[in-house]
Amino acid sequence: MKQPGFFDVEERLARLSGLGDQLEAFSRTVDFEVFRPDLEKALAYSDGSKGGRPPFDPVLMFKILVIQTLNNLSDERTEYLINNRLSFMRFLGLGLSDRVPDAKTVWLYQKRLTQAGAIERLFDRFDATLRNAGYLPMSGQILDATLVAAPKQRNTNAEKADIRAGRIPEDWQDKPAKMSHKDRHARWTLKFTKAKRQDDGTIPSSDLAIPFFGYKSHVSIDRKFRFIRKWKTTDAAASDGARLREGLLDKTNTASSVWADTAYRSKANEDFMDKEGFVSKVHRKKPHLKPMPRHIQKSNAGKSVIRSRVEHVFADQKSQTRLFVRTVGISRATMRIGLANIVYNMRRFLFLERLNASA
Repeated sequence: MKQPGFFDVEERLARLSGLGDQLEAFSRTVDFEVFRPDLEKALAYSDGSKGGRPPFDPVLMFKILVIQTLNNLSDERTEYLINNRLSFMRFLGLGLSDRVPDAKTVWLYQKRLTQAGAIERLFDRFDATLRNAGYLPMSGQILDATLVAAPKQRNTNAEKADIRAGRIPEDWQDKPAKMSHKDRHARWTLKFTKAKRQDDGTIPSSDLAIPFFGYKSHVSIDRKFRFIRKWKTTDAAASDGARLREGLLDKTNTASSVWADTAYRSKANEDFMDKEGFVSKVHRKKPHLKPMPRHIQKSNAGKSVIRSRVEHVFADQKSQTRLFVRTVGISRATMRIGLANIVYNMRRFLFLERLNASA
């Protein structure tokens, strides 16, 4: 077997391009340099006057997080695949002889961004890019939330009681290694799903309730372009409706209508939207122990046609990037979900730009 030469690598990369390299499309369409000011501010690297090996370029490292998010990779798997895949190397601007960040370096980079609370600024930076490209929030907005799984915890009843009360269990306090693996912010909740039709054709009268552990991703998308414009991360047991009043509504949208399911219907939310100048298109709830009036059924059905568009966002995140929180704690979960929201907006941006180019 002959040694691969420069032209052999170029030929293989050209073939990858012909097959449709998503990362190459990212490089053509997304200007990653716009993130540099926020990354440098968050990382606060020294000027190198004290010597030592210089840090990796912050934009290169951010692109590694994009690769991780797109493929739901662990730090170790990320290091391996960057060394193994030509498409990854090309996206990062690395040659075969260049030094590749190891798993520990990737972990430390993400940790520093998390501690600096940089993910919100990075999200806003790309949102500004979308607006500059002409994708303004338009035609109203749609709110919803989805559960995001995290590694299940095995705790005693006493430990669970301490966690719910906001205390650190006494047995953990002098065991830092154990503490680092215990997630005190994720919560259990029940995930309801429609009961399936039985073999005899009947449908059970009650839905299924499945225990679920993790976090919850709350988003607001604009109706026109379906970009995520506002978002928030909470534990899985947090109420959906209360988040509406916690900065989840986008006041820059060119229209005032707000669509959401019945979880967001409350007097507090209706009063808040009315005061802030929004027009509620939130689904109405079924009256207690009474049949749903026909006119409300028809109204909800019309709203569902629009509201259901937000489900495509979550379906895309979970099918394409297999969204999962493999870290511990709300700060890291926020970082993970924030990255998933940025990457979703990037993929949506690629799709719309390709659509516009072919029109």
